[in-house]
Amino acid sequence: MHVVVTGALVENGAILLVHRRPTKRAYPDVWDLPGGQAEAGESELQALAREMHEELGVHIVAESASRLGVLHAGSGEDAVHVGVWQIGDWVGSPTNRAPEEHDDIAWVGISELGSLPLVHGVLAAMVHSLPEFECARRHSEVTDSNQHDGGTNVDCGACAGTDPSSIRWD
Repeated sequence: MHVVVTGALVENGAILLVHRRPTKRAYPDVWDLPGGQAEAGESELQALAREMHEELGVHIVAESASRLGVLHAGSGEDAVHVGVWQIGDWVGSPTNRAPEEHDDIAWVGISELGSLPLVHGVLAAMVHSLPEFECARRHSEVTDSNQHDGGTNVDCGACAGTDPSSIRWD
């Protein structure tokens, strides 16, 4: 089984995604969270710190990281365990330090996730569960149940300037 870690960096109501090159063998031409395979003897958190530095040039504050969820794909020798982590704090400005893997990186607003090709469809749902997007999640629940929410919080980075009817739970 392959152990993979990915990290969700969230800032100002947006999440940092990387675009996998169209020439990649696995999951080509889709958006994903930055990350990669854990090396032998490495914990998920150690692998996460190494991958965030290698791919983005940032140093994560380990105490600020918490597991958001786990994805499982494949079976047998091809089985993959993907630990999805939320990173609350880091040092440095993210840049694409792995151009052989990613042809772009971008800060993406929660309302834009549904229109992007993502490596795993459940990724949008995991991002919606982040505390930073609670306001958007509330709007999604209200929109889905066809109720009116007169209490829009314009201070919420995920919702400011966003039409609540455009936010979907995918």
